[in-house]
Amino acid sequence: MNRLGKSVMGISLCLTMMMTGNALVPHSTAYAASASASSKASDIISTAKHYMGVRYQYGAPSGITSSFDCSSFTQYVFKKNGISLPRDSRQQSRVGTYVPKNQLKPGDLVFFYSPIHHVGIYIGNGKMINTYGSPGVTITDLNSSWWKSHYATARRVL
Repeated sequence: MNRLGKSVMGISLCLTMMMTGNALVPHSTAYAASASASSKASDIISTAKHYMGVRYQYGAPSGITSSFDCSSFTQYVFKKNGISLPRDSRQQSRVGTYVPKNQLKPGDLVFFYSPIHHVGIYIGNGKMINTYGSPGVTITDLNSSWWKSHYATARRVL
């Protein structure tokens, strides 16, 4: 009887672990995926910062680096890091997964206006890198009154 009880308990424990996934997926997998996304985000932000000050040009063609508009900038930076994005900000706002503003992570795409017609890359600490007007590629505070009032949504593609 004692052996039977131990066997039943052992089987129950194994089944419980399998049903919760603990026996099949090591805890480090989630950390590794998170670390990988974090590393990719750092690479994206580093690439974007390389173009600080490059002039803004509405409708700038894809793939050039002498000028950008907001979506050619995000498309170029992500492509340099192995991630394909559509050409315009409205199309970019439909890829990846929705992210609430209070859960933004570096590397997320942030979108403005309704309908959407501006995009930037969240870099952390309430800031994004984007391009518009006379500053060209610049770092902007999302919580400044203008950007805060025009914020629309965010997407995670990493």
